[in-house]
Amino acid sequence: MNKNIFLIIIVLLFSHYLGAQIVNPPKGRIAIVADGNSPDPDDLGGTAITIAILKAAGLQSRLVHYSHSCDLVRDDRISEKAEKERHHLMQVACDMTARRWTGFEHLTFFDAIWQKEATINDLCWAINASTKDNPLWIVEAGEPDIIGMALQKTPKAKHKFVKVITHHPANDNAGDFYTWKQILDFGIEEVRIPDQNIKLKVPIAEWDWAKNHTDSRIQLIWTIGKLAEVDDVVRFQKGKWDCSDAGMILYWITGANVHNGLKQGTVDDVKNILLDYVAKNPQKPRGPKRKKKKKS
Repeated sequence: MNKNIFLIIIVLLFSHYLGAQIVNPPKGRIAIVADGNSPDPDDLGGTAITIAILKAAGLQSRLVHYSHSCDLVRDDRISEKAEKERHHLMQVACDMTARRWTGFEHLTFFDAIWQKEATINDLCWAINASTKDNPLWIVEAGEPDIIGMALQKTPKAKHKFVKVITHHPANDNAGDFYTWKQILDFGIEEVRIPDQNIKLKVPIAEWDWAKNHTDSRIQLIWTIGKLAEVDDVVRFQKGKWDCSDAGMILYWITGANVHNGLKQGTVDDVKNILLDYVAKNPQKPRGPKRKKKKKS
């Protein structure tokens, strides 16, 4: 084989590998506990990306619990009115993304404060269904209290089949009812990866590809993340598009600590997964516009 042709083939294969993350999740199911009602609104973008990449990876049926607004005691930095807005925005981020990307009809997206008992019971159900061959991976995308309350209500024998993925001590140590040590004392497995803010909280211009995309599912994701950027409660999101918590989903769908998952996700990783999916699954055209009735 001509040496130049061989090099071209190698380059193309390597480029394909970089352009498409390998979907190789560990066995088991996944549960996500997010906040978003706390001062930091980053869970808006994180939620939209999480739902979209689970669908794009074909793993939506393995999501067995999703709750948001898990910051159970309101922080003084956010007013009651702004807190209420966040609850509604997080619900929209969940429900609208799930509806537009499809495949989540089996799931109820719970508000952990407004539906506290139902939220805990739903997570308990997921924990109780856990076995060695079907473990539960809980993504800690907010304070740990809801996780602790569900663990408290479930048999200790099940906890050895529960793994909690975390990426930031700010979540671990922010509980109002449970410390991180108390969570670990239940006997769960801690799965810790590096801070995902490093490469997933970026200048908003790095998301222009989504803003300007012709597919409205991609535009929707950008819009939800933009809501966090224009939020007036905190200043540190200004000029940023942040989906940092979704890095834990990237890690899980690419193997987690079983198959050497992607520990430091990037915007390009998200972009490649989503654009590959929409290219292969174009939007269905809408029906014809109604004809206006002629005036008699």
